[in-house]
Amino acid sequence: MKHAYKTQPQASAEKAPGEVITLPPVQVRKNTPPVSRWLRDTTQRLLPPLLGLGLLLLGWQLAAMNSKGFPTPLSTLDSALTIFADPFYQDGPNDMGIGWNVLASLQRVAVGFGLAALAGIPLGFLIGRSVFFARMFNPLIALLRPVSPLAWLPIGLLLFQKAEPASSWTIFICSIWPMVINTAEGVRRIPEDYLNVARVLQLSEWTVMRKILFPAVLPAVLTGVRLSIGIAWLVIVAAEMLTGGLGIGFWIWNEWNNLNVENIIIAIVIIGVVGLLLEQGLMLLARRFSWQEK
Repeated sequence: MKHAYKTQPQASAEKAPGEVITLPPVQVRKNTPPVSRWLRDTTQRLLPPLLGLGLLLLGWQLAAMNSKGFPTPLSTLDSALTIFADPFYQDGPNDMGIGWNVLASLQRVAVGFGLAALAGIPLGFLIGRSVFFARMFNPLIALLRPVSPLAWLPIGLLLFQKAEPASSWTIFICSIWPMVINTAEGVRRIPEDYLNVARVLQLSEWTVMRKILFPAVLPAVLTGVRLSIGIAWLVIVAAEMLTGGLGIGFWIWNEWNNLNVENIIIAIVIIGVVGLLLEQGLMLLARRFSWQEK
């Protein structure tokens, strides 16, 4: 029995003469003017922080409306204009402008932080290179690192009998640990091939340290330095509140005794801005010397 197969008509690949061929729509990419692109990019960068600042000011205003004695943003701005009109005035050893107080605090931070860097970075290299020294110092670091700065300040006053070196001591003992830990960790992560080549070439330990270890571990060192400078700036404010004298911490405490809450808020903003500038400066330095960025 023969089966009849029904053949389907096949579409001809060729169009009949004179027939219009419909092409798919072509998407034309519009060139955005440079000014519009700049405005869009600027808006995307500035709008989020401006919204955050607006929410902060709104919360501040609501807190001032519902709290007795808490200043409003406008009254604080008036006080700030008065303070910054002459930030470096001098009316005696205990009455100086906010500029002198900030400089005095930065000087103490520089001393304590500098000593911490001189001691902490070499110690981190030693711990990272030697298992013996790592086992010796790791328990001490784990024990001393969580101690509050306010607990170290009386020890400094007892040892040095003066407030100035006691403040620098407190900064030193609190800011040394991030540099030690990050440097040691950076040394441990150096590829073993680098050290094997140094052994084959019979390089001295000093040459290995100078030519191989230090360039490879520099990004980790700078990370520890960046963390330590933030801790140092945080510690000095608390230390100066207890030791007195010239400094941003004592200035805050003195304004509190005079019930000048506006000036306290201004000092908080100054502390934040100075800390931000210090950290951003070290981040730029870290990116400058980081081989991952190149």
